[in-house]
Amino acid sequence: MGRDVAAIAITKEDRRRYREKVRRCLEALSTMLRDSRFEDDRASIGMEVELNLVDETGRPAMRNAAVLESIADPGAWATELAQFNIEINMPPTSLAGKSLAMLEQSIRDNLNHADGRAREVGARLAMIGILPTLRESDVGEAALSANPRYRLLNEQVLAARGESLHLEIDGVEQLSASADCIVPEAACTSVQFHLQVGPDDFAASWNAAQAIAGVQVALGANSPFLFGRELWRETRLPLFEQATDTRSEELKVQGVRPRVWFGERWIDSAFDLFEENARYFSALLPICEDEDPQAALARGEIPELAELSLHNGTIYRWNRPVYAAVDGRPHLRVENRILPAGPTVADTMANAAFYYGLVRALAEEEHPVWERMPFAAAADNARRGARHGLAARVFWPGVGEVPVTELVLRHLLPQAVTGLDRWGVDTIVRDRLLGIVERRCKTGRNGATWQTETVRAADADREEALRLMTCRYIDRMHTNAPVHTWPVGAY
Repeated sequence: MGRDVAAIAITKEDRRRYREKVRRCLEALSTMLRDSRFEDDRASIGMEVELNLVDETGRPAMRNAAVLESIADPGAWATELAQFNIEINMPPTSLAGKSLAMLEQSIRDNLNHADGRAREVGARLAMIGILPTLRESDVGEAALSANPRYRLLNEQVLAARGESLHLEIDGVEQLSASADCIVPEAACTSVQFHLQVGPDDFAASWNAAQAIAGVQVALGANSPFLFGRELWRETRLPLFEQATDTRSEELKVQGVRPRVWFGERWIDSAFDLFEENARYFSALLPICEDEDPQAALARGEIPELAELSLHNGTIYRWNRPVYAAVDGRPHLRVENRILPAGPTVADTMANAAFYYGLVRALAEEEHPVWERMPFAAAADNARRGARHGLAARVFWPGVGEVPVTELVLRHLLPQAVTGLDRWGVDTIVRDRLLGIVERRCKTGRNGATWQTETVRAADADREEALRLMTCRYIDRMHTNAPVHTWPVGAY
């Protein structure tokens, strides 16, 4: 969904032609997989970080156009759905040696530079899953970013649904709200980990990522508040599911799949996911390019598969398959989307090290975890991890149902060490980053617990406590001290 699209009127013929182009893209992809035309470099990773913009009081700042103009780096920085969001895309890198430490420093340098430029136009950057000071009045259609693709997406989601969106989240407290646009989705700011893999390794890597999703989100939860209410430890999951839901109540009862989707089975090939996307989901943005993918293959060229990629970008799997052709060289990536942004760059890199190490170790097991774990259990783990965070209990083969912190400390951290060693990660970098995960488990404090404890400790009403906590959070964020070290106490 990252590509720009013009403001257009979509016709029935557009939809018919687009469906046919997606089918031809699938056929071309099948041919490319069969003929082994892909890069096969496992050591390439990438990262995207979404951020919120706030004013000097900690409240949303609808200033992304001005902030991006001030940053003046369109190659790295881009808009997101709402005017209080921006995103940075880090260039691909390897995992070997000190690469993760170098990536951490690069992200910090970029964020510090961008924050300085944002301050010049009356905003600050906040790396947090859901901005705690966000109000229902902040997420109306007027908050959409200026790029035409967002308005077109908004129109198509609402047209497909045929009615307003309704948000219903039952957590520590309850939320019931309605919206006449998809801007509530913009409350969900995430970090996305990319892992480039060869076709023969894709299924194992995706299955491994799915298996650990519940553990990931429990460890990294950082979104306990929405519209002033304390809900799940990672409220992004139910919010994102509901804010982009194109189904009416009747279609939900009929079992139509949601566009924000964990999935329903383990896979044998990357093709399985692209084919499911085409089979189960109608087009939201049926925009066709001139390229004939099969004709391109016949000429010995690598097709862009633009329609397949655009369609894929409007289906929000927590682990999404990505096809891309760069300089005429095609590759596949697993895009891990389940984690929130923040609290610090150090915390984000610790989450990354745990993810990349554990995926590598699990993908190479002789008897992989997905052969011993029902897919439904992995999906249930994801919801438990999001709802309860570090207090979650999850299922793991050979262990049973166990506290997530115990599972990580006794079983998964040693495997993450093994995986990072196989990637060739420097041992000092490895131990520092995985040590953050270990201490997070032992202290029982991640971003979500720090936020809720800090709000409860405030001598103020909820709205003011959230504002004060947000300002304090941003100050701590800039220290890069991991969140488990942040003190909780009086303001």
